[in-house]
Amino acid sequence: MHKQNTGKGFKARLDHMFTDREFFMRSHGQVRFLTISATLQKRVFYSVAAALAFWLVITLAMMINQLTVTGERMALAQKEAEVNSIESRVSSYKASIEDVAADLKQRQDVLDQMTEQFVGEPPAAADQKQNDEQLSENTRKISAAFPEAAHLAKLEARQILFARRLTNAAIQRTEQAAQAIRKFGLNPDKLSNNATNAMGGPLIPFFKEQNQQLHPTLERLNLALQRMDALERTLIAIPSGKPSSTGMISSSYGYRRDPFTGGSAMHSGMDFKGPLGQPILAAAGGRVTHAGWKSGYGKCVEITHGNGLMTRYAHLSKIGVATGQKIEQGVQLGAMGSTGRSTGTHLHFEVRLNGRAINPRPFLEANSDVLKIKAIARQRAKTPGRSESGTSRG
Repeated sequence: MHKQNTGKGFKARLDHMFTDREFFMRSHGQVRFLTISATLQKRVFYSVAAALAFWLVITLAMMINQLTVTGERMALAQKEAEVNSIESRVSSYKASIEDVAADLKQRQDVLDQMTEQFVGEPPAAADQKQNDEQLSENTRKISAAFPEAAHLAKLEARQILFARRLTNAAIQRTEQAAQAIRKFGLNPDKLSNNATNAMGGPLIPFFKEQNQQLHPTLERLNLALQRMDALERTLIAIPSGKPSSTGMISSSYGYRRDPFTGGSAMHSGMDFKGPLGQPILAAAGGRVTHAGWKSGYGKCVEITHGNGLMTRYAHLSKIGVATGQKIEQGVQLGAMGSTGRSTGTHLHFEVRLNGRAINPRPFLEANSDVLKIKAIARQRAKTPGRSESGTSRG
């Protein structure tokens, strides 16, 4: 109702504005009348209003279009600036990659020279070709899409070959250690299992992402080095030094006639005859687990070497070490005597594996080749920065 009243009021105002109008003109004594009707006035008004409105619409559309074009030009200019910035960054990255690749290549050259000097001959061309063919698929894609990364792909190939050479060297040293352990009459697999069956600690993933893993070549190298480390440490722990400088053996390992009862008895070690006070030396490094009187053995020292191995030095006149002390091969433990169940001055020497006495003779008669392999393993274990267990040196 209000809208209808408003409409009627507007129409009334228009009717009031546009009424019939008469104009008269006098010319040469004559008067003429010109009448402009209200309808004509309205038509002229509406035509002018429509033209003005159309002009305003066209002007507004042109302004909007101009603003749109300006915005698009600004966006295009911004994109061009971003592209230029990306191209600049890519160029910077390319230069950076080339610098990094050059630095890594120089380091790899040094590693290859060191490996050639201490491990073996340089890789053959056939090995290099095979290595190139086994590049990872990701590296191939990167090289194809980003030629500057080809240097890194070549470095990856050299690193894989480098890891393989180290793996072969570790396998060779592992086999040498295993052969040396067998010459002592021991089983290398059982001994190394004794060394690795007691492990623990909190879980700290090597990679942040759970699905990340070592490259298969590096994984094989890691396993080979762990195997080598276990066997070489096992070899180091095996007693091979003579417990006394005297070479007089008064009784060997095995069954014999007991010197007190005259009956058959099992002799669990070897007896070395010598003067009173003769220095008694550790046959291998380890930790002293007993230093004192022991029934039947008199004054006695026991050294645990790890991997289930233990040596016993009995009938001493005096003891020069304490329980819990960590010692190395060749350290003086005490002096020869005749304490305990003994008929004269001598050293009773035992080697025990997992609590069972075994024949000490193979340990005392190790040839020079075995001792050389053991010395190499001991030198590696003494390298600064390596962690050592208290029962792995000797």
